[in-house]
Amino acid sequence: MSRQGPRAAAVRLLVPFAVLAAVAGAFAYVGTVDPHEPGHYPACPLLRLTGVYCPGCGGLRSAHDFAHGEFGAALGANALAVAGYALFAVGWAVWAISAARGRTPRFQPRPAVLRAAVVLMVVFTVVRNLPFGAWLHP
Repeated sequence: MSRQGPRAAAVRLLVPFAVLAAVAGAFAYVGTVDPHEPGHYPACPLLRLTGVYCPGCGGLRSAHDFAHGEFGAALGANALAVAGYALFAVGWAVWAISAARGRTPRFQPRPAVLRAAVVLMVVFTVVRNLPFGAWLHP
């Protein structure tokens, strides 16, 4: 590695760490301003108009609980969001390691993976709105 190596690696890590700082800031805000208290955030328009829980319903409550280390409550508020937090963490780590090594990470999921993700979100949404899926309600 040349003398410029560590400095170049630090520069390459600026964007991944800026994204991490933005996400941490958002979690800090949601961790501070409790979405369990009415009036802090707008209601989900789909839930308000139709009574149907969308895949994101409960996401803010999930983030608040997650930020406070209440992982069971976070899963109860929105299990799909918690899975998203884990996927973000893994994706960010791969991105940061690749950037530090001077490589460009390539996220090119196969069409089957994208279709499976969409099917998972649709099934999650449908099940949480059926009577036997009440355990998935936020």
